[in-house]
Amino acid sequence: MQLFVDANYQIMSKRKFGYIFSGTLILISLLSVIFHKGLRYNIDFTGGMLVQLKFEKPVEIQDIRSVLSKQGYGDSEIKHFGNPQEVVIRVGLEKNKKETATQIETLLHKGMPQNSFTEERVERVGPKIGHELIIDAIKAILWSMILILFYVMWRFEFKFSIGAIVALAHDVTITLGVFSIFDIEISAPMIAAILTIVGYSLNDTIVVYDRIRENLKVSKKNAKDVVGTVNTSINETLSRTIMTSLTTLIVVAVLYIFGGEVLRNFALALMIGIVIGTYSSVFIASPVVVDWRLKKA
Repeated sequence: MQLFVDANYQIMSKRKFGYIFSGTLILISLLSVIFHKGLRYNIDFTGGMLVQLKFEKPVEIQDIRSVLSKQGYGDSEIKHFGNPQEVVIRVGLEKNKKETATQIETLLHKGMPQNSFTEERVERVGPKIGHELIIDAIKAILWSMILILFYVMWRFEFKFSIGAIVALAHDVTITLGVFSIFDIEISAPMIAAILTIVGYSLNDTIVVYDRIRENLKVSKKNAKDVVGTVNTSINETLSRTIMTSLTTLIVVAVLYIFGGEVLRNFALALMIGIVIGTYSSVFIASPVVVDWRLKKA
């Protein structure tokens, strides 16, 4: 099956609109992060305590919060975990004591005697470990960017590597902005999702770059034809790009719907990344190469 047969969209002539659109998304992302005073890290990064309980009957979040408020735990993060009977209670760093889990369970036993529960897990993370995880996550993303820069520079040219890095930075910034806007926690699996997005976006960009390089050789690198050559290259790979993205998106969407609470945010991050990564390969990475080449001509 092939879509966009004989496509002839004048994408490069509209590249400035792509820059404006992307710049707007990045600005919104940065403003959201500033407004929320940074990204929202989960217990893996901030330190604290997480208690997961399984009740015999479905339980309301507000009922649990009312019981815990009596002892100063009303500001804890409480949410269902997969089904209405399982609940995860996250207590902040300032209340991270050994007896916290016991206190919470005692309060719930007394306040909700009609609905017994069992303890599924208790996790504690210290602030030092959380800080180290943040540093390691940042290092992982930066090192991946640096290695990608050298790889694309070796396989293509320097201007291609700059286009790829700009597109990847664009994808990561907007993805994190969406996390901030919807108040999604940054966890270790989410960092893995971001690195997966980087790899997926780069793969899509490399396919387009390969065709651009081939067509530039045919056109003898004529600077006057670079816009048309890149435009032709994008149109020739457009069917492959869209089909690959759609099939991947369908799989991730199924994971989002049926994967349960644990995988939902991970799948959401991948869906955002696939859409943004596909867009950036066409409207960011390729236009950067065009503008760089025209400037050097």
